[in-house]
Formats: sequence, structure tokens, C-alpha cells
Amino acid sequence: MLIDREDERMALEREYERDQASFVVVYGRRRIGKTSLLVDFLKDKCGVYFLATEESEAQNRATFKGVVADFLDDDLIRHASFDRWDDLFDRLTQDVSQRIVIVLDEFQYLGKANNAFLSVLQRIWDSLLRERNVMLVLCGSLISLMVEQTLAHGSPLYGRRTAQLHMRQLPFSCYGEFFPEESSERKLVELFSVTGGVPKYIELFDAQKDIYASIAHNVLDRSSFLYDEPNFLLQREVGEVGSYFSIIKAIAAGNRKLGKIASVLETKQTSLTRYLKTLADLDILEREVPVTESNPQRSKSGQYRIKDNFLLFWFRYVFPNLGLIESGHAEAVKGKIERNFIDGHVSYVYERICQEKVWDKAADGTWPFVPTKVGRWWGAGDVEIDAVALDDQGGSLALCECKFWKEPVGANVLRDLESKAPAVVWQREERSLWYVLFSISGFTEDLQRLAAEREDVLLMS
Repeated sequence: MLIDREDERMALEREYERDQASFVVVYGRRRIGKTSLLVDFLKDKCGVYFLATEESEAQNRATFKGVVADFLDDDLIRHASFDRWDDLFDRLTQDVSQRIVIVLDEFQYLGKANNAFLSVLQRIWDSLLRERNVMLVLCGSLISLMVEQTLAHGSPLYGRRTAQLHMRQLPFSCYGEFFPEESSERKLVELFSVTGGVPKYIELFDAQKDIYASIAHNVLDRSSFLYDEPNFLLQREVGEVGSYFSIIKAIAAGNRKLGKIASVLETKQTSLTRYLKTLADLDILEREVPVTESNPQRSKSGQYRIKDNFLLFWFRYVFPNLGLIESGHAEAVKGKIERNFIDGHVSYVYERICQEKVWDKAADGTWPFVPTKVGRWWGAGDVEIDAVALDDQGGSLALCECKFWKEPVGANVLRDLESKAPAVVWQREERSLWYVLFSISGFTEDLQRLAAEREDVLLMS
């Protein structure tokens, strides 16, 4: 069952309904659900699905020939020899009476096996497919190669695409669909903080199990699927995997400013630039600035954040403890996680969930205004606010605190948030201000009474 891929499915359907041929590029990290989406899309279509491998171009062509022969039910094709891709695509698309969808999955391996293949496909598209009733879909999980081969200006295929889909992790809001029998939002947040919206990871976790037992089984066990997953994610995308691991580990440990990262790694800041850019391009890192900054690119307050919850978890708790795990002491690592998991990891992820909720509430009309920006804010003297929503045009501002506590949140949290408000400098002199408190465990009666008396205080569970 596909969950929360409506936008991607609609985009594919729009391309399918085009009057002319369409050329779609689908890319995203491993296990994100690209293949599941495309296979589901093909169910009611006339189409072929081909999975490229790391074999030679000739071997891939031979496999593609078999796919074409099976689709057309043509023994002549099956037993014939084809030295050119052009002939196979020609035979496949000769019948123009109905639209045919051609999916080339893990496409990057074809270009990797033979750099000239990109020019070959350009020729096939320009001279053949673009004039036929065809929807061509190129799909790949190596983001850097897919961008280089299909989207970059230097690629022979540049300018041919009619649409592109960059598939990303699923939002927290869809976790209830994965675990329909789980009524505890606390448990769903804990699951999201480890699995990070990656469908394959989500499938491995059982909501009925204790989260620490699930982590031990799925991450800390040396034979488990996720134990070495970061290596598989990065080793195909980048060289110098060790350098990238060191950077991610430093950021996961709380070193978020460029100068601090460089200091921990005992290197120059300038030497980190290309690594950080690559990690950002791979959707692993992002550079954050206080949300009120009017010119983020020029801001000197930038900090780096690991966007991927699973990688953040792994580099916080697994990578620093590989020695213990490899020596057979995974139980000791599990104990470390139990002592620090909520305060050191889940609470941080919960802040991002609350920011997501702000957008959701604004979309359904239950937020006091429609924001143009939502994000963290920090200033001088280590003053920080978990989430700030603002409307540049309307002058509305909401300051939010997000508490993943066992106990209900009380009025002291509101007073602390109010004390931070004067430090939030914004370009608008006049502003409408709200104080918003998110809590996983509800609110004290005193705070609920206070909120009922004030229009500028909102309580969100």
C-alpha cells in the first residue's frame, strides 16, 4: 500500500495524460519508495519495467531485449541479436494506438557502464520516442549520478525532460497510516525519530514492541538490515567516505557551526566547503539560519543540521560505539541509548515535527495566520526558540516552544517563552504576536485556564 505519495502519483498521471510524448526523471535516496510508486503506477497502464544492473552495457541490453520480447510476446525478438538500443526501442514503440510507459529503473548504472549511453538515449529520444505515443521514465537512487546524467547542463539529456520528481522522506503526519492500531502519538514520534520517514525502515519496526527492543533488533544487531546502512548510502555517492563520516559525526555530536566543525576535525573551514555542499545536495544536511533573517545566504549565523532522522540517530549512538558492538557488547550500547534517547534525540526531532504541524494547521485554517516562513530562531546569549512562524506581509509572528516531556507543561514554560520575545528582532516594527506551546503530554490546569483568558496564547497537543 502506497502512503502519502498522492502528489507524486498525480504528477505522473499528468505526464501520462499529455498529448505529446513525456520524459520524466524520478530520483531519490535508496529505500524511499520510488520503485513501489512506479510499479503501482504501471498497474493499469500499458507499460514495461526494466531494472538496470551494474553489469556491462551488453548484458543490460540483452536483459532489456528479453523484457521487450516478453511484453510483445515475440519469439523473433527473443532469439534475435540486437547490437543497438535504437532497434529495441523502435520495435517496442511501433504500435502507437495506445500510450506506452517505459520505466528504466536504476538508470544511472547504464550511464556508468558506458558514458556514451547518454548520447545514445538522446538520439533515441530526439529521433524516435519524442514523436511517438510514449512516456519515458528514468529512475535512479544515486542522487549525484542521476543529477549529473539527466538534469545537469552538461548532460546530453539536458533539456529533454518534461517533469522531474525528487522523492523525499515521508512526513510524520502519515505515520498513523503505517501503524493504524497505534493510538499513542508519543510512540509514533519515537518511531519517526529513528526511521525518519523512509518506508523500508518503517516496515522493519513494530509499533507493538518497546522502541529500545526494536532498535536493538533492527539497528544494533550486526546482522540487521540497518546496522551498516549509512555505509551503503554513502559509499556509492561519494569518495572519501571516512571524511564525510567524520563531518556527520561532528555535527551529530552538536557541533553545528562551521568554525566548530572545523575545530573538532582539526582542519581549515575552507577545506570543508565542498563536503558540506555535497551532503546538502544529497539531502542529508541543510544550512539553517534564524528564521527572521532577511538574507539567509549572507547570514553569518548559519548552522548545519542533519535532516535525516535515521542518520542523525546512527551517528549519535551507533557510529561512536561501533567498537562496543563489534566486540559483542550491543547490550551496553542499548543501555546508553535508553539513558539519553528522549532528551538527546527525540526531543530534538519533536521540534521539527511541531514545525511541520504549523504548516499543516495553516493549510487547514486552524492557525491564526498563514505563515511565509517557519523555522528555528536563535540569537545572542544562547537564546533559542524551538519554532517561529512569521508572515512577512501581514506582520504576524508566533513564538513556539515544543516539549516532549512525561509531565504536562505548565505556566512556567509560557513565562520563559515570553521572556525571550524581546530578543527576537524582526524587520517589522509593528507585529501581531502569539505564544504557542506544543506538548506531547498535555498541559496543567493552571496553564489551560490562563490560555482560555488570553487570545494570544495557544496550546497545541
